[in-house]
Amino acid sequence: MNRIAQLLTSSNVIVELDATSKKRVFEQVGLLFENALQIKHNQVFDSLFAREKLGSTGLGQGVAIPHGRIKGLRDAAAAFIRMKQPIPFDAPDGRPVSLIFVLLVPEKATDLHLQILSELAQMFSDKNLREGLLTGKDAMGIYQLISDWMPNAPDQH
Repeated sequence: MNRIAQLLTSSNVIVELDATSKKRVFEQVGLLFENALQIKHNQVFDSLFAREKLGSTGLGQGVAIPHGRIKGLRDAAAAFIRMKQPIPFDAPDGRPVSLIFVLLVPEKATDLHLQILSELAQMFSDKNLREGLLTGKDAMGIYQLISDWMPNAPDQH
């Protein structure tokens, strides 16, 4: 199992979210985390939005990884969203985003936070996985795809 699958639960996978903007996505994710982890939805929204103001978390290739620090959160938490329609995300390639992986980390998170973001970037650079995430039929199937993905081992030099 990869590090990402340890953060994500199948109940935090949303397929075909119908929203028209980052703001609406962050509102929906806030409600999801409020129900799952009892974090106030506006705290999630504010954290993600504040990070986004520093620069887009869009990676390109139709993928974004919005992330934020949450005061009082004990362990990193995640959600995966596939949009019903791609939305603008100010990605470097200018393309709209369909695949969104939201990462929340404790306020004082350090290296683990960066390792997770690095693994996510590697995961989403896998063209076959991206295609599978775009065509997966349901949340459980998408969760399984993410769980089964294995990162490349770092060079052993």
